[in-house]
Amino acid sequence: MIQTISKTITFDEFVAWYPENSVHKYELHNGVIVEMPLGVTGFIHSKLAVEIDRRELPYSIPGDCLLKLSRNEAGYQPDVIVLDRTALANEPRWKKESIITMGSSVRLAVEVVSTNWQDDYLVKVADYERLGILEYWVVDYAALGGRRFIGNPKQPTISVYQLVDGEYQISQFRGDDIVESLAFPELKLTAEQIFRAGLPATEPS
Repeated sequence: MIQTISKTITFDEFVAWYPENSVHKYELHNGVIVEMPLGVTGFIHSKLAVEIDRRELPYSIPGDCLLKLSRNEAGYQPDVIVLDRTALANEPRWKKESIITMGSSVRLAVEVVSTNWQDDYLVKVADYERLGILEYWVVDYAALGGRRFIGNPKQPTISVYQLVDGEYQISQFRGDDIVESLAFPELKLTAEQIFRAGLPATEPS
């Protein structure tokens, strides 16, 4: 995670600052703007987009979308976010600013773990649960997370959090496990397929 501005700002100041058509993604953490590294997002994005098209689901995957948390100094842009198009009419800031304020508008949020793994496993789990996001994936293809989250010895893991009676229930997938998703129940994608997308094209000898 690369800090880009050290000054503490509010969510609305962050929205005003956010560059248009940026090739980079930014989030607001405790009032500080940070640049988010890109990972296996393209692979996941493409697979979910194909599934949406195949099943003619009322979902969309926006290129730019900010999640506004109840805390005014926090705003997230998941690596991949799947929205329920039928719910967007109820979002007061969607048409003008591409801002989501209600968890019910989100069918799936995906975060690909980098060096800021504490945010993905601790902070965002709590924030997304509180917001009411139905499903949240933490894709830890490089096994960077703490042992209490991905086991000992550490190994690449996809943690899927699903909202049940207002609380997240977690399932974990590794190797040849097929990732089980409520939003995409017919998706046939293994954890290893996702992990391979994060590896270099050629391995050093």
